[in-house]
Amino acid sequence: MSIGAIALLVTVVTAAAFTLFGLLSAARQQTTLENYVVSRNQVGGGLALATITASSLGAWILFSPPEAGSAFGGLTAILGYCVGSAGAVTLFFAVGPRLRQLMPRGHSLTEYVQHRFGGPMYWLSEAVMVFYMFIYLAAELTAIAKALQLIANVPLGVTALVVITAVFIYTTYGGLGTTILTDALQFVVIVPLLLLCFGATVAALGGLGNALRPVAASSPELLSLSNLAGLRFGATLIIAIVAAEMFNQGNWQRVYACRDSRVVRRSFLGSALLILPLLLLAGLLGLLAVQFGLQGDTAFFALLAQLSVPGWLLIVVMVLALALVMSSLDTLLNGIASVFTLDLVRLLPQQSSARLLQLSRILTVLVGLPAIAIAAQGYSVLYLFFVADLVCAAVLFPVLYGLYSRHISRHTAFWSSLIGIAAGLLFFPKPDFTPLFPVPGAADLLNSFAAALVVSTVVAWGWTTVAKRTGHAEIFSYERLQKTQDYDSSDIRASEF
Repeated sequence: MSIGAIALLVTVVTAAAFTLFGLLSAARQQTTLENYVVSRNQVGGGLALATITASSLGAWILFSPPEAGSAFGGLTAILGYCVGSAGAVTLFFAVGPRLRQLMPRGHSLTEYVQHRFGGPMYWLSEAVMVFYMFIYLAAELTAIAKALQLIANVPLGVTALVVITAVFIYTTYGGLGTTILTDALQFVVIVPLLLLCFGATVAALGGLGNALRPVAASSPELLSLSNLAGLRFGATLIIAIVAAEMFNQGNWQRVYACRDSRVVRRSFLGSALLILPLLLLAGLLGLLAVQFGLQGDTAFFALLAQLSVPGWLLIVVMVLALALVMSSLDTLLNGIASVFTLDLVRLLPQQSSARLLQLSRILTVLVGLPAIAIAAQGYSVLYLFFVADLVCAAVLFPVLYGLYSRHISRHTAFWSSLIGIAAGLLFFPKPDFTPLFPVPGAADLLNSFAAALVVSTVVAWGWTTVAKRTGHAEIFSYERLQKTQDYDSSDIRASEF
């Protein structure tokens, strides 16, 4: 049997196993519109830790951290990925319980924004959230397709179709509760297999000392913690990842799925502590490839080919990649559908909950179809990721500030976000990474993201402070957030919007 046939068989069997587990899990629970988008207060500590960790990881960890380690600054760039990803999860330690306290029957960040800031800010936040998650979805599907193409020359479209069809089946059937349970299974697959991949690769290189010695001799700057290029790249990643993950609806769904605020704090903090070493190991796989002159997002897979690793290790890598991608795809698909469900509830007030559930399931599939086309062609969405990161950085502070300050107004939040976006655009690159505007420091992502974050923060905080001191500040009543109700409530559509 050819390696391509083996790879396709492994893909089908692995995807089918996760799908069967998901369907069996869904069959044991009642799926209502409310449970489909938020399994409120149903998840305990261990399961919460597993689902948060698994959904935070994805096939991207086999591409992006190795690329950072091999081409964008070495160890400091890898640490940027680690700190950014763990920092994003850690931030929910604070903001997750706060939103649960203010809006205990809520469903999403955008629902909070709608009640707190009104229409314009709501539509901006929803556009940011959906755009980011769709780009993430397309990137993940493209990543698994490329991974199997690199390992066994499996056609991109075949992999994309098999994987997302499997995810469609169990996600549309069981909703969030099922994705959380499959995350737990994927978690127990991901962690040991990643450790096994790292250990086997290092062993093939003669041990960690022998593996790093050629890198230290040929590219010592990659192992230096004072590498300026790596420090800048790492700082860029920290801003981008922390800002963007605040607009990942999957995180907010898990905030509400946790049994209580104590579970939220423990599980998100525990997940952050797990993510740090896992991403470090993934990044080191790219760093180790440098000794063979291998760089870029395919560094890990090129290293496997260079070492002529045994077939069993390639199968392990394939199963690992599939577990990683399915744990993120189901989260993203259900997350995007849950964001749109709020609009369905508002726009179709006469529809029953059962009908809205059916429409949410259809939306889950419709969201994924364009991603299949993108993955089948192997298109890069990296530049679009940067666009999403810029906008997320600009909107981040005004949205979160509203959780803690009664005085920031809807106009301040909206305009400070737009001003932040404009400031970031001054330094943002064109798709060919030449300056978009002829200003000093242009075409620099760190300058762009930092400008968006700092300017929107200064404007929002400064404008609100001036309004308070002059007696013109609005005072928002947080009690309004307490009025949100379950989607299955008979009178929600008559009262909430």
